[in-house]
Amino acid sequence: MRIIASSLIRRAAVAFIVATPLLAQQTERIDSAGLAKIREEGMERSRVMEITSYLTDVYGARLTGSPQTKAAANWTVAQLKSWGVTTPRLESWGPFGRGWSSEKFTARVVSPTSYSLIAYPGAWSTGTKGPVAGEVLLVRIDSAADTAKYRGTLRNKWVMIGELPFVNAHWQEEARRYSDAQLDSMANVTPDVQQGRRVGNAGRFRGAQELQRLRTEFFQSQGVAGILQPGRGDGGTVFAQGTGSRATDAPPSPPTIIVSSEHYGRIARTLQKGIPVQVEIDADNRFYSADTNSFNIVAELPGADRNLRSQLVMLGAHFDSWHTGTGATDNAAGSAVMLEAMRILKATGLPLRRTVRLTLWTGEEEGLLGSRAYVKEHFGTRDSTGLHAKPDFDNFSAYFNVDNGTGAIRGVYLQGNEAVRPIFRAWMEPFRDFGMRTLTISNTTGTDHLSFDGIGLPGFQFIQDPIEYGTRTHHSNQDVYERIQEADMKKNAVIVASFVYLAANRDEKLPRKPALPTP
Repeated sequence: MRIIASSLIRRAAVAFIVATPLLAQQTERIDSAGLAKIREEGMERSRVMEITSYLTDVYGARLTGSPQTKAAANWTVAQLKSWGVTTPRLESWGPFGRGWSSEKFTARVVSPTSYSLIAYPGAWSTGTKGPVAGEVLLVRIDSAADTAKYRGTLRNKWVMIGELPFVNAHWQEEARRYSDAQLDSMANVTPDVQQGRRVGNAGRFRGAQELQRLRTEFFQSQGVAGILQPGRGDGGTVFAQGTGSRATDAPPSPPTIIVSSEHYGRIARTLQKGIPVQVEIDADNRFYSADTNSFNIVAELPGADRNLRSQLVMLGAHFDSWHTGTGATDNAAGSAVMLEAMRILKATGLPLRRTVRLTLWTGEEEGLLGSRAYVKEHFGTRDSTGLHAKPDFDNFSAYFNVDNGTGAIRGVYLQGNEAVRPIFRAWMEPFRDFGMRTLTISNTTGTDHLSFDGIGLPGFQFIQDPIEYGTRTHHSNQDVYERIQEADMKKNAVIVASFVYLAANRDEKLPRKPALPTP
């Protein structure tokens, strides 16, 4: 009987999901005239690409704690002020740790023949204190026992520690949009099978960290010139992240250089033939420890309704990036869309009943640090004893996030919040010509809406076309302005501004999903 009852309940739930969009479109009030003003401003007088160019060409990259990030933030605050947003500011959070920047970097093979290397220092890697030439050695250390055979042989050597990369031909196109079939598949996920955040192999991760620590300590004790490791990617694309520590009390470690697959392979194959290879590398890397805190950029458009102005509708994106490109698709694109949405709302002069708050986060790449700190400070925390809410928790309506590259918005991840489906279905209808048509009950992970969702606040990430995000730009040296799709960016800013406008002027706050169980 329980099986039959469960089946009937599921079928009833599906019937409700199918029926409610039509009902919502009849009852959810849509200000068509207001949306038309937003569309006109965003499509005909857009500033989104100009904003993107400043954040990338002028101020990229924006590694948290770096001088470039602070300069980019100061420019952003000045822009918001110039648009008439009167409350832009930097809100400190921390501690984060040391800042870091790569001021100058050159790398080349000097023998048996000379050629320049496509390579980058890992973030928070130490520098070389000038050009350092040395012989390259292939080293294989998988355990503490392996260190014995290399003891006393590595001084002033550049050691290669990664497996020889295998580079495949690119049989599939690198850039793509979601097909109708893929969007339908996302939309048809049922509440039974969508659940939760994916959990990786924690034991394997801890083991890799321990092996990395063992190698680093051993190489430092042996006086190596530095470490060469292969970068993920090919064809000149290098995916690079951190290889050092931002902790102010981090122990000494050798410079670590991430080398493109093809050049790493060329060096390794030459060594395997018994032919010595020498490199010369100059890495001027700098640490900044005067202020170990970071910041979020915050700005508001005050609500005009005296009964609702204390309630918040938030929009945001992470402002920081990695260091090898200029942080264009990850995530100047999201930051520029959110800034443009604020500009549009201000420029149109449309009334807002609730207060609209923009937040651009730092520390996202290191673990959603900025947004987690902000949510803790302003809204509350959740632990094994339950929810510890602050006053603004009850004043919160919604948070909208963009952090999946430059691709067009195609819908919204509902994060398990079935109650907002009919509302968003009605809100999407004016943007069917933009290709926005899909709602999925599924969760998506890895970005700042999770900081809100984690304590039971409605936080949403938009579904976006992948374009080249996973294949070329995400955390790579090719994450640059040229990879930005202008038409998509304009549409995205219009959609975000419209969703924020509708949320700010709705009679009720957006509904929340049922309270989360205590961890």
